[in-house]
Amino acid sequence: MTDHEEIIQHINLYGFAIDTRRWDLFEQIFTEYVNVDFGGTAKWYGLKEWTSVFAAFHENMDSTQHIMANHQVRVLGDHAHSFTYGQWRLLRHATEGGPLLDGTGWYDDEWVRTHAGWRCRKRVSRIVWATGNMRVMETIPGSAFDIRFASMPAEAAAGSISFLKAIDAREGT
Repeated sequence: MTDHEEIIQHINLYGFAIDTRRWDLFEQIFTEYVNVDFGGTAKWYGLKEWTSVFAAFHENMDSTQHIMANHQVRVLGDHAHSFTYGQWRLLRHATEGGPLLDGTGWYDDEWVRTHAGWRCRKRVSRIVWATGNMRVMETIPGSAFDIRFASMPAEAAAGSISFLKAIDAREGT
């Protein structure tokens, strides 16, 4: 398997891990000290913390479906960057106002080659669009998910997309 294929396989495994609630699979995707930024106050450091929060968030969902697409990968020696579009459907029947929330966004990831293969050490995710009942995301009593929408052109112009910097980098620099 090429480096590109391995990284894409890990990206796709992420969606599968969430939808099957197989949080142990995150260990095959992320480093122990992964830095995760979903915008606003949704930031976590370390695999244990992030997995715990995501497991609690998804526990009350009846079903989810995550689709990862339009993979872009740039390998620079033992480091790599990827950019992926994501689409997700969250279903929770017990929610007042309707059971569905659909959304799209993107993942801007930094990878490192380890003795166990490629692992993501930094993930930045931004939501571009959502429709449906936002209350579906209120799965932990007393806490609402801090949703912030992002414009890809604005993020690119601000220099906030790591993958764009990797496109211009030369091998070994």
